[in-house]
Amino acid sequence: MDMAYELLNGSQPWLSSPFDLNGSVATANSSNQTEPYYDLTSNAVLTFIYFVVCIIGLCGNTLVIYVILRYAKMKTITNIYILNLAIADELFMLGLPFLAMQVALVHWPFGKAICRVVMTVDGINQFTSIFCLTVMSIDRYLAVVHPIKSAKWRRPRTAKMINVAVWGVSLLVILPIMIYAGLRSNQWGRSSCTINWPGESGAWYTGFIIYAFILGFLVPLTIICLCYLFIIIKVKSSGIRVGSSKRKKSEKKVTRMVSIVVAVFIFCWLPFYIFNVSSVSVAISPTPALKGMFDFVVVLTYANSCANPILYAFLSDNFKKSFQNVLCLVKTSRFINCLHMKSYSMEGTQTEVCSLGQVCGVTLVPTYS
Repeated sequence: MDMAYELLNGSQPWLSSPFDLNGSVATANSSNQTEPYYDLTSNAVLTFIYFVVCIIGLCGNTLVIYVILRYAKMKTITNIYILNLAIADELFMLGLPFLAMQVALVHWPFGKAICRVVMTVDGINQFTSIFCLTVMSIDRYLAVVHPIKSAKWRRPRTAKMINVAVWGVSLLVILPIMIYAGLRSNQWGRSSCTINWPGESGAWYTGFIIYAFILGFLVPLTIICLCYLFIIIKVKSSGIRVGSSKRKKSEKKVTRMVSIVVAVFIFCWLPFYIFNVSSVSVAISPTPALKGMFDFVVVLTYANSCANPILYAFLSDNFKKSFQNVLCLVKTSRFINCLHMKSYSMEGTQTEVCSLGQVCGVTLVPTYS
């Protein structure tokens, strides 16, 4: 397909498509010098959706980051990886208002420097997210299949070092975006934030799409699937009884939460990569319906970043209770820090007592991962 046209209406900024800057359908051999009609209604709807996703994502991931950093009992190995994922999702959301404004204005008004920063942040956090999920899946594999051997490696310090390494690898992967990101102007003087690949044949674009698909989806997904396959085999072969101990029950809940987060990620990102790979392997005739489908696919990728905090709230008792505590959704004698407490026995009963002497209505469930 002809790579002369870019969809730069708030989607992934490095993604080319059969649509032009203004969101209308383009034809490869068009010689019409009249500026095309802008579908302002669809642009306005898309802009609104982006801002809603951004607000939900920022609020949710900020809450996740806060409760993990604030409460000592939330600093488990798995939650340290979740913290890294939440930071990636948070930064992913920060670039969305800029892209939403590009949709609304049909123009990039922020200059080349901000364009490069937004695309770099957008790209690095996309890869960081899938790499985080891969690390979390490997951690679940070690915790379930090799619980004793992996004990010396599954420590908070090691998890923090791995998180730093994930960001380093992501930065290396998106170097092409950092190098070639910039502005491009069309014949009507409207600039767009895009990647100016060298050459006119489209070979660089095609190469990057395949490169991003392999490193950012196919390889991580293969590793994730293998991890859960081995976990299933281990559970089946060892005959572990569900709920045979509090520790095993906790491990099962954590593994279930991580697996569902991974499944939702795949659901949200698979259509995006299918669209990407199809754009370089199949001749696509651009139509308004296809553009609408593309817009939906891109919104789905951003929506994944605001879905994770919701999943944590439903799948983890500790996250749920921590969120309730922070948002004052539980009844307490007075809202104070109730998660940095020690347990005291008072007349044979176990009661959580706050450092300031107030009795709290929220007690975290012991966790082992």
